[in-house]
Amino acid sequence: MESTRTDHLPKKAMRSTRRERVAWYLYDFGNSAYAAVVLLAVYSAYFQDQVVGGAEGSRLWGLSLGIAMLVVAIISPILGAIADFSGAKKRFLFFFTSLACVGTLLLFFVGPGDVFTGMLFFIMAEIGYRSAQVFYNSLLPEIANEEDIGRISGLGWAIGSFGGIVCLVIVLALVLLVGGTFVVRLSFIITAAFYLLSSLPVFFWLKERGEPQKTDEDKSYLQIGFKRVVDTFKAVRNFREFIKFMIAFLIYNDGIIMALDFAAIIGAVLYGMDQQQLILLMIAVQVTSVVGAYLFGYLADRIGPKLSIILSLIAMIGAVVAMLFNQTLTGYFIIASFAGFALTGVQSVSRTIIGLFSPPGQSAEFYGFFAVAGRTSSFIGPTIYGILAAEVAQLYMARGVDAITAEQTGQRAALISILAFLIVGFVALLAVNERKAKEDALKAVI
Repeated sequence: MESTRTDHLPKKAMRSTRRERVAWYLYDFGNSAYAAVVLLAVYSAYFQDQVVGGAEGSRLWGLSLGIAMLVVAIISPILGAIADFSGAKKRFLFFFTSLACVGTLLLFFVGPGDVFTGMLFFIMAEIGYRSAQVFYNSLLPEIANEEDIGRISGLGWAIGSFGGIVCLVIVLALVLLVGGTFVVRLSFIITAAFYLLSSLPVFFWLKERGEPQKTDEDKSYLQIGFKRVVDTFKAVRNFREFIKFMIAFLIYNDGIIMALDFAAIIGAVLYGMDQQQLILLMIAVQVTSVVGAYLFGYLADRIGPKLSIILSLIAMIGAVVAMLFNQTLTGYFIIASFAGFALTGVQSVSRTIIGLFSPPGQSAEFYGFFAVAGRTSSFIGPTIYGILAAEVAQLYMARGVDAITAEQTGQRAALISILAFLIVGFVALLAVNERKAKEDALKAVI
């Protein structure tokens, strides 16, 4: 069937300018501050311990993540198709970035016992953060060619991790100098401002290369978006290797997201870490993430992205196995730091693969499907982890075990689910034919 989508394709031969790449990197620099402060070091532990408390905090944290991810999984393919068709990736990026920043800012008003608003504002911020990533990632094939896409993606992830470090250091300084719940809440205002200011260059400096297509007067963009997604699903037989990769990614990404989203809670429950220790831990994790993202991005261009992910998954599996047997706080610092090195390799190179497997002119649409897999796994994994940790803890408490020991047992039981997702996803990844996937993308006519 002949294509009607060729006149708007991004001009791949047109190389991006240094300023455009810097702007793209700086966006990652800003949104990683959100991930570091809200998801990893501060709000997750604050919500679990201060806003809710006890094993119920883990369950509601997983539920909040699951709701946000489900929403993003539903809207991402449609909005991605609309963005490709209308040449509006940056406009969608701006909207969802604004949503994420406002939601993060509102977390300042969440105090102990404010469970509903604590969940609502976090879900709002998380939807904005995750949806914005779809359109940010979809700009990657427009600023990188096949020979340097791995390096640019990895460098962006490394710079982003460094942004998380900078924001965490600012927050840590305030916690050490002032202390108290107010400073914890103030960190969310700082993070929102950090994210917003770092995102501005991408809107002013980066030129969007996709051109708007003509639309029938009797069809809205929403109708066109649905139609394009349906057309792509019908033509999915042409992208079998892409689908195989999506299945593998959906599974192993469950393990990655679970490890990220519950890292602070694991540290607080199993090792009694306070807010200062958690921030120091996440700074250490972000430092190793910088190294991992850059190294695995370099390896993706040298030995291929699939093999790079395989190596990083093996490292991540080893880290979780070590965690199951670890009993000390020092050991947790070492293992978590190594896990940070491994998991950013998985994430950054997975993003690279989508750019290589996407047909020209459909990057946002394919990154939308990538987001479905990512958000679906983000819905399934944290929900399972939260329920498993809470149910096991309640089971042991019903048997007369004290609450602290029961909660620790629940966390260790939930760790096994992380390992299971990583191993099954690793096996599924082995079946992906990387060379054929690239060929399918280049010759695809939808």
